[in-house]
Amino acid sequence: MNGYFVLVLHTHLPYVNHPNHKLYLEERWYTEAVLECYIPLLLVFDRLREKKVPFKVTVSISPPLLEMFRNDVLNEKVKDYTRKLLELCDKELTKVNTQREKDLVSFYRERFLSCLSYLESVNGKLMEGFKKHAESGHIQLITCNATHGFLPLARYQPFTVNAQVALGVEAFKQHFGFYPKGMWLAECGYYAGLDEILKKHGVEFFFVDSHAFWYADERPKYGVYRPIMTPSGVFAFARDPESSEQVWSASTGYPGDGRYREFYRDIGFDRDYEYIKPYIDPSGVRTNVGIKYHRITTKETPLERKEFYDREQALVAAHEHAVDFLNKKIAQISKLIDVFGQPPVIVAPFDTELFGHWWFEGPEFLENFFVEAAKHKTIKFVTPSELIEKFDTYQVITPADTSWGNGGYFDTWLNGKNDWIHLHLIEIRDRMKKLAENYFEEKNPLKVRALNQMLRELLLAESSDWPFIMTTGTSVEYAVNRIKTHVKRFLDLESQLVRDNIDEEFLTRIEREDDIFPWVDYRVYAGSQPRKEG
Repeated sequence: MNGYFVLVLHTHLPYVNHPNHKLYLEERWYTEAVLECYIPLLLVFDRLREKKVPFKVTVSISPPLLEMFRNDVLNEKVKDYTRKLLELCDKELTKVNTQREKDLVSFYRERFLSCLSYLESVNGKLMEGFKKHAESGHIQLITCNATHGFLPLARYQPFTVNAQVALGVEAFKQHFGFYPKGMWLAECGYYAGLDEILKKHGVEFFFVDSHAFWYADERPKYGVYRPIMTPSGVFAFARDPESSEQVWSASTGYPGDGRYREFYRDIGFDRDYEYIKPYIDPSGVRTNVGIKYHRITTKETPLERKEFYDREQALVAAHEHAVDFLNKKIAQISKLIDVFGQPPVIVAPFDTELFGHWWFEGPEFLENFFVEAAKHKTIKFVTPSELIEKFDTYQVITPADTSWGNGGYFDTWLNGKNDWIHLHLIEIRDRMKKLAENYFEEKNPLKVRALNQMLRELLLAESSDWPFIMTTGTSVEYAVNRIKTHVKRFLDLESQLVRDNIDEEFLTRIEREDDIFPWVDYRVYAGSQPRKEG
C-alpha cells in the first residue's frame, strides 16, 4: 500500500413534496434519481460485497433526501411511475423495428423491473439499502446541514447556522439511530469559525474545496493530500483537483466519451405527442421518461443526428475509463510519496447524481474501478474516520473561506439573479429567533404546532437549491415560487400566532405539504444545546 483514497458521494435533492398531485413535475427529480442513480449504485454495492471486492465509500445523504426516502406518498408515486414505464416498454417493443432496438428496449424493461423489485424489497425506503452497507463497514454514512442552506451567507446570524447544523445532526439520528461523525457542508461552503459550531454538535470532520487549504492561514505541509485539524479540533479534508478534473470536467472528463448514453435525447421528446402523452407530465409538458436510444456520438453532433446507443460498447468504455482512472491514481500516489516520503491521502468527492443520472454508466465505472484496484495493492480505500486514526500528528490550520461551484467563492448563491432572496431570509430568521425566545415556555399545543411549522417554512426557504436554480436558469419559476410560498406561509402563521387566531385547517394543510422534520422543535432557534450522547 502506497497511498489512501477517500471516495465521497454527496447525495442531495431539495425537498419536493406535492401530495395533492399525482406526480408533480419537479417530483420527477426524485423519481429520476431513484431509478437512474440511487438504486443502480446500491446494486453495485451489493455486487461488490457479494464478490468480496474490497471497497469503501463515504456517503453523505442530505436530510431533505432522507425525508423523501421516508415519504410513503412520494415513494408510491415512484413505484406507480415505474410500472408506467414498464407499460411503455411493452408498447415500445411493438413499435420499434430492428432487433437492436428491441434488445435495448428489453434492457430498459429489465432495468425498471429490477428497480421496482428493489423498492419493494426495502418497502420504498432506500435509507435501508445504505444502512445495510454502513453496518457491514463498506460505507460511512455522514450527514449534511439541515436543508442544505448555504452557511457562509448566514454567518452573521449564527443562530441560523447553529440550527442548520443541529438539525442536520438530529435528522441523521432520527433516520439511522446513531449520530453521524462527519458532515458535508452544503455546496462545500465554509467560513472561518464554522468549525466551532460543528465541534459543538459533535461533528468530527468535514470537507472543503482545494483552495481552502491553498489559501489557509498557514501553508499545509502536505498540501491537499492529508487532512488538517482546525483550531477547534475538527478535521478538514480537501478535494483533490486532479481527480475532479479527470471525472467531472465537462470538456475532458470521462462522461463526455461518445460511446456513452446521450442524456438530452429522450423518447419523451421524440415520440408522437398522443402516443407519449400518458407518460409525460399530466399538464401536457413534454418531459424525459428515461428511455433514450442514442449515444453522445460527438459533442458537436446535433441531437437529431446522434447515433444509436450500443450498451456493450458503453460498458467497454466504462471499463476502459475505470482502468485509466486507476492508473492515474497509482501514478499520482507514486509521485506524491516521492515528494512527501509519506503515504498521501487522495480525497475525491462527487455529487452522487453524477453516477447514473447525468452519467448513465457511472455506477459501472465505479464498480470496475474497485474491481480493478483489488488486483493491485497500491491503493487502500478508507473512510475519513478510519483515516484519522492512521497518522500520529496533524497540522493545526484555519482553512480559507470557500465553496465549490463557479469561482469558488459563493458567486453561484449570491448574484444579481438571486440576491433578493437573502433580504427575506434575514428578516424571517430574526423574527423566528424572537418568537422562539418569547414563546420558549409555550404549552398550548396549537401554538407549538404553528411555531414548529414556521420553522419548517423557514428551513425549506433556506435550501441552496433555489438560488442555484435561479443562477443556472432552469426551473426558475418553480424556485421563485417556492421561496415566496414558504415566506408567505411563515408570515401568515406569525400573524395568526400573535393575534391568537390560528387557522387550524390552514395549519393542518401546510403541515401535510411541508412535512419535513416531523420531530422539529422551534426552540432550537432560541439557542440549542449540544446533542446528548447515546
